[in-house]
Order: sequence, then structure tokens, then C-alpha cells
Amino acid sequence: MITYVALLRGINVGGNNKVDMKKLKISFEKIGLKNVVTYINSGNIIFDSHLKSVKSITNKIEGVIEKDFKLSIRVVLRSDAEIRALIKKIPKNWKNDSEYKTDVWFLWDEYRSKDTLGLLKINKTVDKVSYYDGVIVWRVKKKDFSKSKMNEVIKTKIYKHITVRNINTVRKIEEIVTK
Repeated sequence: MITYVALLRGINVGGNNKVDMKKLKISFEKIGLKNVVTYINSGNIIFDSHLKSVKSITNKIEGVIEKDFKLSIRVVLRSDAEIRALIKKIPKNWKNDSEYKTDVWFLWDEYRSKDTLGLLKINKTVDKVSYYDGVIVWRVKKKDFSKSKMNEVIKTKIYKHITVRNINTVRKIEEIVTK
């Protein structure tokens, strides 16, 4: 049995694509996923599965969301091992707090490459950007946010191929999968 994290893109944001987490948990269980746990309302679901094909699991999840919630939601799937490895690579002092904004961008497979960094505008004087396997981590001081190019990702072709979590959320997910 493998533990996975499903990261849903664009649910419960600004009152759009509303999905009740209790109902979502039931939907995951209905397709055979085990030990399903949701974390906060933004579409973070931890579960176990005997299936090893990430594509197969992702297709099942996207299908059940379409069927049960009438929403076409893309899902990024990562194993517990991938989440733990990611957290080990990100410097411990990279936080989302009163001084810094630190976001973790999970990439869809078609952009799961360090080459994706070349598609982004980065202000190297204020933006600290790192690529880890299938993830871009972007850190900027909040006082410098107006100089940052972080918000310009919305103008790029990769924007619809990522789902973003702040680093604190990703660290909490890592705690959950490690239990």
C-alpha cells in the first residue's frame, strides 16, 4: 500500500468550485481509496492505495469529482516519499510568515522539468526560486512583493498547469503523511 497526496487545483477559491471536504472524502472512498484524510478546504487529500499507476489513480479521482460534483478539476498526485523528499530539500528557514511569502508550485507532468524555470520571469534581486523534482518553490520578502515577478505567472502558459500551496501547508501535509 502506498500513501499519496492529491492536490486539487482551484477548488473553494473565491467562492468558486465549491467542494465539501466531507463529501469529497466519501467520493475518494467510493473509488476504493483507503484511510482518506482531507487537510484544510483547499483540496489536499491524503490516502492509501494498492494501485501504483499515478495516471490511473489521477484519472479515477478526476472522474469521480466530475461525476459527484459536476466539476472538471485537475489533480496533481505525489507519493508520501516525494513529499518527504521535497520537504528535506527546502531550506527550513523558508516559511510563509509576516516577513516572507513562500509558495510551492506543483507542476503537471508536461511541465515537470527544470526547463520550466525558463518560462518564468524572475526578478533575481528579490525572487528566490528553486526547482525540485516536479516543483517550483518561490520565496520573496513581503516588503519586496511589488517588485517580484511571482504574480506574472498568471500571464504564462504554465499557469493552468500548476497548483499552488504555501510552504506551511506543504509542511503540514508532510507531517500528516509521516504519521
